[in-house]
Amino acid sequence: MQCPPCPQCQSEYTYADGSLFICPECAHEWDDTQPAEESDVLIVKDANGNLLADGDSVTVIKDLKVKGSSSMLKIGTRVKGIRLVEGDHNIDCRIDGFGQMKLKSEFVKKG
Repeated sequence: MQCPPCPQCQSEYTYADGSLFICPECAHEWDDTQPAEESDVLIVKDANGNLLADGDSVTVIKDLKVKGSSSMLKIGTRVKGIRLVEGDHNIDCRIDGFGQMKLKSEFVKKG
């Protein structure tokens, strides 16, 4: 069986490991049954590994200190209509009582 070339670096030295293909040169792993993903598509996952999209509603899973404020963002706070952005804080949203904020996806869950 001929393994496909790496979609990132085009290396021909890829190998199969179970259902995944692995490139030893750039360490990229992919599943060939899924269509190739566009490189400009932003992929953001919540704390449980669910994919997030613009407009989703999320719930805060940990009490978070708000920089520049004495109040905290409490666990269980619902955030509606998120927008995904690049960077360390990859969720841009508006929270009632706090205003515009940026959150890390690792502190929210979808739903």
